[in-house]
Parts: sequence; C-alpha cells; structure tokens
Amino acid sequence: MEHRGIFDSGCSGHMTGNRAHLEDYQELSKVGSVTFGGSKGSISGKGTIRLGNLVFDDVAFVKELGHFNLFSISQICDKKLNVLFTEKECFVVSSDFKMPDENQVLLKVPRQHNMYTFDMKNVASSKGYTCLLAKASSNEAKLWHRRLGHLNFKNLNKLVKDNLVRGLPSKSFKNDHTCVACQKGKQHKASCKAKIDRYVTHPLHTLHMDLFGPTSVRSINHASYCLVITDDCSRFCWVFFLAKKDETSDILKTFIRQIENQLNQKVKIIRSDNGTEFKNRVMLEFCGEKGIKQEFSNARTPQQNGVAERMNRTLTE
Repeated sequence: MEHRGIFDSGCSGHMTGNRAHLEDYQELSKVGSVTFGGSKGSISGKGTIRLGNLVFDDVAFVKELGHFNLFSISQICDKKLNVLFTEKECFVVSSDFKMPDENQVLLKVPRQHNMYTFDMKNVASSKGYTCLLAKASSNEAKLWHRRLGHLNFKNLNKLVKDNLVRGLPSKSFKNDHTCVACQKGKQHKASCKAKIDRYVTHPLHTLHMDLFGPTSVRSINHASYCLVITDDCSRFCWVFFLAKKDETSDILKTFIRQIENQLNQKVKIIRSDNGTEFKNRVMLEFCGEKGIKQEFSNARTPQQNGVAERMNRTLTE
C-alpha cells in the first residue's frame, strides 16, 4: 500500500505519508495543517515525486497519512495537463489533447478552491441530456415523426429534453432516413438550361403563349385575364385582355390570321402549357387546317415554357 498512488479530485494538493518517496525534500519553517477523513494532519515539509515522464512538484509530507499517497487532479491540471477518467482506466494526457464534442458532454462541473464541486439541487441540463435516455425503436421514432408534422429529429429530441409535448415519451429519437414523404419533399427538379444556339431565323416561326389570371386589378373593360403571345425570333410581345378563359380560342384564331396576312409569314409552331384554353377541340381543328404544330410542356413543369412565363412575370410586376 505504501507504493500505491491515488488520484483524488477532492484533494486540493499532492500529499504523501511516506517520506522516502520525496526528492529534493525541504523542511517547512512554519508547519501547516490539512484535514482529511474527519481528522487533521500537519504538513512538515514538501518535495518532488517523479513517476516516469511525470514530475509532481510541491508534494506535501503529512505523516498522519501513513501509507497513503494522494495526487490532486487540480494540481495536475495546473501544469497544463488533462486528466480523463473512463470505466476501467484514468489517463493523464498532454495539453494537445482535444476535448470531446460538446454534444457528448453530459455534465460540466466548475473548479472552485482547487476542487471540482457543484450544487446537486441546481444542475443545469446539458446538451447531451438525451444521451441518458433509452433509445426509441425505429417504428416509434417514425410514429412521432409523422404525428408532429414530419418534424426533424433534432427538434424532436429538443422537445423531449425540455418536456414541451404532453405524452411524448422520454426517449432518444434517431433518424434512420426511411421517411419516404420527407425524401420526396426534399427532391429538386432538374433545371431546364436555355439553348445557346437559336435555329429560328424569321418571325412567326414559333410563338410562345400563356394565359395568366385572374389578376388582382381588373382592366378598364373589367377583364381579369391576360393572354400573352411572344415571338421567338424578335421577342415581340402581344397582350390581350380577356374577361373569361373560354375567349382564348377565338382571339388566337383571329390573331393568327391577321398577323400572317400583315407580315406575309406563316406561323409554324405554337408552344404553350397543357391548359384547356390551348388544348381543346377548336384549336386542334384550327391548327390542323393551317398546318401549325402544337407543342405542349409537361405537366407541372413551367420551365419548359420559360419564354412565356418570364414575360408573364415581367407584365405582372
């Protein structure tokens, strides 16, 4: 027992009861005192203990300790060293040792009077509080994830930590990335890149058109819809005001006949979305007679009709 050292976090300084362990021993002119185990002892001198690469300075000699050798954690830390306790071992590491992630820290105890003490009645919850909880099963985690509106698991564990939801079990919830609804909701559409080379060389070859409304402000004639037609070659734009959507077919037929006659050019392609104002029996018959090709964008993909959508936004603003 006389050669066994004890690391003591409650010890304010190194001390030993065996004089033979001390090097560079110096008697103290003024004898001090120390309290341990309900009794008192006198500090008659100080010295140094060398253990491998470690040197413990200012080790007090307390004869009343007998065969005990106590090493203070706080005094070790004063030498810019770190002490780490695990289930089976205790490590004294250099100052280059990196502290663990803050999320893994369950409790922080401040140092006061060379000892690490805290108030047991006033312990603040640490960020890693949920690490102390039992882990929820995969099915239970999915159930509460859906019940709380597909809440992310970081905030879900925060609700558990702060006890903000009545009936929510005090367990640690882990995300296993199997929520199909969340995966689909986070998917992004591929962007439709603009064509660098333009093959249209004359007006009226391709017309982009779209209908938007009802607008927040009506026109003078109480029209609340706007039909926008844009020429692909010149980017010239025509705007028609409509009171109802079903006026679109008649306006388009009149417009195409008139513009072909004025410019002495033929409309070859009409590009629009899948709206019924463009995709109906009247327009199909008219385009079939005129030899006009109709191109429709895919459903819920306005990017494919980008020229008309961009003009709609400009006019709306």
